[in-house]
Amino acid sequence: MLRNLRPITSLLVGAALLLLGVGLLTTLIPLRGRALGFSTTMLGALTSAYYAGYFVGTFTLPPLIQRIGHIRAFAFCTASVACLVLLHALSSNPWLWLLLRLLAGISLVGLYAIIESWLNAQTEPARRGTVFAIYMMVNLGSLALAQQLLRIPGQSFVLFIVVALLVCAATLPVVATRQAQPGLQPVPRLQLKRLYALAPTAGAGALLSGLAMGAFWGLLPVYARGQGFGLTQVGTYMSVAILGGAALQWPVGRWSDRHDRRIALAVVCALATALALLQLGMAQWHGAMIALIFLYGGLTFAVYPIVVAHLVDHLSPDELLSASSSVLLIYGVGSAIGPIAAGALMSSLGPGSLFGWFALTQALLAVYAAYRYWHFYRTQSTDANFRMMLRTTPAAFDMLPETEMEPPTEPH
Repeated sequence: MLRNLRPITSLLVGAALLLLGVGLLTTLIPLRGRALGFSTTMLGALTSAYYAGYFVGTFTLPPLIQRIGHIRAFAFCTASVACLVLLHALSSNPWLWLLLRLLAGISLVGLYAIIESWLNAQTEPARRGTVFAIYMMVNLGSLALAQQLLRIPGQSFVLFIVVALLVCAATLPVVATRQAQPGLQPVPRLQLKRLYALAPTAGAGALLSGLAMGAFWGLLPVYARGQGFGLTQVGTYMSVAILGGAALQWPVGRWSDRHDRRIALAVVCALATALALLQLGMAQWHGAMIALIFLYGGLTFAVYPIVVAHLVDHLSPDELLSASSSVLLIYGVGSAIGPIAAGALMSSLGPGSLFGWFALTQALLAVYAAYRYWHFYRTQSTDANFRMMLRTTPAAFDMLPETEMEPPTEPH
């Protein structure tokens, strides 16, 4: 196993360092913006701008990577992100921050695409599923650990410097690699009508999951701070939520492999709705809040991979990459809308309305998935297609063994 990982170790180390910086920045931005007096609507807009940039970069960065190569593009994007991060420490203008977050989203999606396409190219087809699982573990572990970096003492600009250092450090193992640079696959053409015809629950699940998760990443630290958590406690709260997603995603997914994915989605989202509503009544008990966010994170992090597994169950390999990319971008649209909508809700009704937003989006998906299950029969797949995952780039789907097309048979 270790021998098989040796060719991609530098990429995984680079990814871990990058995600440590990005994970810290994701929580730091809303916390620092709140301290500067930004409205909750503006705090939500900052996360929306990031996901809008992520969406734009999915289409605009691949030509740059093709033109200058993976290593130069990686160095270019990491330098861009480091500069953008440090500019946050030099200004308290919310509109400048909005622009910085948009540009950071564009640059970061380029970094993720480079890492994921390179991992795919350096891995034998038979081991891509294992490498994909390891890459997702690196994602979740790095994001959870990053929250603990909020404990670093110092003035307000210190943590921005830490983020920039981690992003720059991510360049070192990547530019030092001797592995051949791969070609970058073109972004598959979107087929939204085809997606709706083949797996409408996947499209709805991606949109509603994005609406919830975009607000989760951008506004959960603001909610925790509003409930009296200190800075280090906010880090613990976020880490516990992410660790819940890492710990419970697998058993929830294994359970979904034995049932129709739509009823699995309905049950998971119904439970997540109940936990979100329960959290509203626990604002005075921090210990209970932390226990509940572990369970809520475990359920809500499982929604998107169940959606992808539902696609894999019912689509042929030649359609899967295009459909998966469509689902990914629908999720991105939801992630861009969710934070600003939830932020406006929090500005009007108070911080507790964030969990009202979570309950609303999860309940809508539970109802829709149950409706599709009861009214539209589908043959249940017998394959165990669930895989732990976070939202990535289209390049990551090339690592899924299910996207491998059968070689044509020789005529007899």
